[in-house]
Amino acid sequence: MTGRSQPPNRPDASRPDARRGHYFDASPGSASRPGEVRLTLPDLSLTLRTDRGVFSPDRVDTGTKVLLVELPDLAGLPAGDVVDLGCGYGPIACTLALRLPGRRVWAVEVNERARGLCAANAATAGVADRVDVVGPDGVPSERPLAAIVSNPPIRIGKAALHDLLAEWLGRLVPGGEAWLVVQKHLGADSLARWLGEQGWEATRAHSRKGYRILRVRRP
Repeated sequence: MTGRSQPPNRPDASRPDARRGHYFDASPGSASRPGEVRLTLPDLSLTLRTDRGVFSPDRVDTGTKVLLVELPDLAGLPAGDVVDLGCGYGPIACTLALRLPGRRVWAVEVNERARGLCAANAATAGVADRVDVVGPDGVPSERPLAAIVSNPPIRIGKAALHDLLAEWLGRLVPGGEAWLVVQKHLGADSLARWLGEQGWEATRAHSRKGYRILRVRRP
């Protein structure tokens, strides 16, 4: 999980999955088991370091890949930085930095193991000078944000997710946009309706492989 909302309590120790924890825990309880995955897109290819205790450690998540394939060129947005909200080990943040050499990318993540991996992957990709890997409160409030690109942490729960998105969408500059990928069966359409009820213009930009890509703008 990212943002200022606190993650849920760790599961009860009596449960079978208690020792593994969740990818949105600040300090993963699972033992480290480093690995690598390959991200291949039409315009670039990256080898990314992964580990247990982070989101989708065995392969680049399908939703993330769909988002990056369908994401339009964001260079024409107003001046400002770009945020990868819930960056994990960094496939979105590294891709954004490579595609948008004139912009600073903030990779925001609560999971400390994932932050370390993201920083290492940004260095390997040659974009460490433009990717700031930070915790939930690490983006200075004075930094203008032109875009948010995210595979948001749906499994933190609806209320926490709504709080998270409301906070970060409110930081976009006029004319800024958010691009979110959400599985259809995990509530993509209901999330789009909620965003509209909050006064945001949320449209379904693409639908592919069971995922919705939402474009969110100020009306």
